[in-house]
Amino acid sequence: MDRVEQSNADAEAPSVIDRYFTRWYRADMKGNPCEDHCILQHSNRLCVITLAETHPILQEGRTVTSINYQISHGCSRLNNKVSGKSKRGAQFVTDFAPLCRITCSDDTEYTIYSCIRGRLLEVNENILETPNLLLQKPSTDGYIAVILPKFEESKSITESLLTREEFENVVSKRSLSQPS
Repeated sequence: MDRVEQSNADAEAPSVIDRYFTRWYRADMKGNPCEDHCILQHSNRLCVITLAETHPILQEGRTVTSINYQISHGCSRLNNKVSGKSKRGAQFVTDFAPLCRITCSDDTEYTIYSCIRGRLLEVNENILETPNLLLQKPSTDGYIAVILPKFEESKSITESLLTREEFENVVSKRSLSQPS
């Protein structure tokens, strides 16, 4: 292969996310317009919860001031201690279980939900110290959490989620219905 062919191959190489993960979306989470979540599903069933590119935090240039994994007085996602092959100790989350609350500089607060049922394997503690990771790298270093669905449910969890094409249709309809 000559240099021109090599440079074309490098330019067209998909990212790790596009190569190994399937993107699923949940639009207008809990009826909140534009509060969209993205679920990156790996072939080994692991699901990474991130903000969709259309989420207001990413769209409106907000500055994230704090991220809180303390969901209620008795429930902190930071206390999730997982061990062993069967992931003992992992918190079980349902589709609409809150994972964290993100507060922006204009005092708006967004609750990020799990979107799928499964065991909470990990929350991203790096975004507590560096909240800008959410804005700079939302699909990689700025992820929210990692969830492992039950084996029996791993195929059916995506039934309530949107594919990339379906999500793009929702977003285009949304932009048409908003007054300029």
